[in-house]
Amino acid sequence: MRKWLTLIGSLILLASSPGLAQNRTIDSLKAVVESSPDDSIKVENLIQLSQIISDRQTAIDYGNKANELAVKLNYKIGVAKALKYIGNNYYTQSKYIEAIDYWNQSLAVFEDVGDQIGVSNLLSNLGTINSNQGDDTKALELYLRALLIVEQSEDTLRIATTLSNIGLVYSKKPETYKKALGYYFQALPLTEKFNNLELLGTVTGNIGEVYFFDKDYSTALFYFKRSLAAFEGTWAEPYTLNYLGKVYAKQGEYDQAIEIQQKALALARGIDYPLDVVQTLIGLAETYRLQGKSSLALKSFKEAKDMAQELGLKVEMRDSYEGLSITYSNLSDYKNAYRFQTLLTAIKDTLYVASNKNQLDLIHANADKVKQRGEIDLLTKEQALQEANLQKEKIVKNAFVGGFIVILVIAFVIFRNYRNKVKTNKLLDKQNEEIEGLLLNILPAEVAKELQHEGYATPQNYDSATVLFTDFKGFTQISAGLLPHELIAELNSYFNEFDDIIGKHNLEKIKTIGDAYMCAGGIPSANTTHPTDAVEAGLAIQKYIARKNIKRKEDGMAPWELRVGIHTGPIVAGVVGRKKYAYDIWGDAVNIASRMESNGEANKVNISEATYELVKDKFKCVPRGKISVKGAGDKNMYFVEEQLQETVTTETQVADDII
Repeated sequence: MRKWLTLIGSLILLASSPGLAQNRTIDSLKAVVESSPDDSIKVENLIQLSQIISDRQTAIDYGNKANELAVKLNYKIGVAKALKYIGNNYYTQSKYIEAIDYWNQSLAVFEDVGDQIGVSNLLSNLGTINSNQGDDTKALELYLRALLIVEQSEDTLRIATTLSNIGLVYSKKPETYKKALGYYFQALPLTEKFNNLELLGTVTGNIGEVYFFDKDYSTALFYFKRSLAAFEGTWAEPYTLNYLGKVYAKQGEYDQAIEIQQKALALARGIDYPLDVVQTLIGLAETYRLQGKSSLALKSFKEAKDMAQELGLKVEMRDSYEGLSITYSNLSDYKNAYRFQTLLTAIKDTLYVASNKNQLDLIHANADKVKQRGEIDLLTKEQALQEANLQKEKIVKNAFVGGFIVILVIAFVIFRNYRNKVKTNKLLDKQNEEIEGLLLNILPAEVAKELQHEGYATPQNYDSATVLFTDFKGFTQISAGLLPHELIAELNSYFNEFDDIIGKHNLEKIKTIGDAYMCAGGIPSANTTHPTDAVEAGLAIQKYIARKNIKRKEDGMAPWELRVGIHTGPIVAGVVGRKKYAYDIWGDAVNIASRMESNGEANKVNISEATYELVKDKFKCVPRGKISVKGAGDKNMYFVEEQLQETVTTETQVADDII
């Protein structure tokens, strides 16, 4: 079951055990409420208590008190918020009927007072419940209405939330996975911009699920780990842990999967979040089934089935029925297998009918809108026709006087418009060429092409790539002795030469950070020569630095010394950003390559053991032994001395007359 973000605001606090600071806040608010007069401030304090108290029934009681006082004071926005947070508390208990009732009441008040953000929020919440109950068509309708509102308000955070929820509707079927990813990757840079951990964890988790169901488990694992980092310690942590367990189970690592999913189950029960309990029980049961532990699988599937039936969770009922049918069949208990297969068929029919009915409703609604649009267009055309007839009569009356002048004016206007269009088209063509050129300067060609055609670029997983880092030794001291424009000019001269060198060795520049330079081989087009390409480029860069330093010494200037570090391993590459695109890479291989650089020496090329094993027949290397690496333990490292003569292919030529 994918993660739907409702932005109901208080879920993290509601689902977490209150700490000391939170208890003090609650006690303080209670004291203020007891001593304050009946006014709008007291309403807001009661609403805040309804948000942060972890006991659901107590939170609902405070919400009801806030609602009663707000009604008494005719404080409508207070009524709307109180009703919303009462619904929130029912939602966290998976009591959807009560949640829908209060959210619909809240929606009506928000609409009455003209609070469009509140309206959008409630539409998204109601869409979430419809999806949890298997009615994706109704959910999509509500999300699209919410998106229309938030786009007009330019509320970026809620735009990201709604885009993510729309993506979830399309992530249910393999044929629409790409469309789902399109919405997710529109939302992702917005979440990173605001550093909203709840939203970031949700979006990355949902992306992980698409790759999981598409059987790209390594990419799924990458995004689930990002999701876990954002969700750790919150109400949503069980969701991500459950899916991490599912990935490990698919990879045959059953013990690790079970350990993670049992932790998820304990957390979900601890925060009393029934939906996550049910989903984690199903995930754990499936792992037991794959491992061949049928009795444990049956126990977890049955518990999930009972809870799902009690809460009316149709999607989870379907999943538990399917798991029970398969498990009983594996045990040759065909009577029970048939019983649950029958229940499975019935629940699938129910989900299909609910979805199909709403599809018809949407078609009728759209047809009415089209009809109304057609009637408006018809009236507009009739009015335009009447105006044209009047104009025609005037022209006839004055034809003998001004006809020739009118014809000349029309001819002149047409000719002028034609010339303007020609100029405009040439200008647009030139601008398009400039835009394409700019994109190719910051993105690989195939990535830029996908971005132009699709509006987004899909991240790619590479099982093997080589990452190269460079960094100038003592750069702080170097920069202290130069004026800003001198420093930038000097760095620019170095990095321009680095660009030429890596281009000749089939490497892709990633970015520069201060005096550090980062590039990689084997991306965006995979190849088998990237370890050799990177090491050759590293040696060429050091040769360039040596020549440059000879010239600097002749001019009486101090030399600039450079460290180069290289490592080979799996990475994920993709485009981040919405207004300013950046092609970047992630993964342990990137971190280890950075450590190779920082643990190297000036004027040397330091490589990891993984890279050494791939290039040892082509380069003379000197082992350095194991060296402690921060965050990665002890790592074997090697200095590359030179390329073996018999394997030399092409060597980067650097001009002797360096300026």
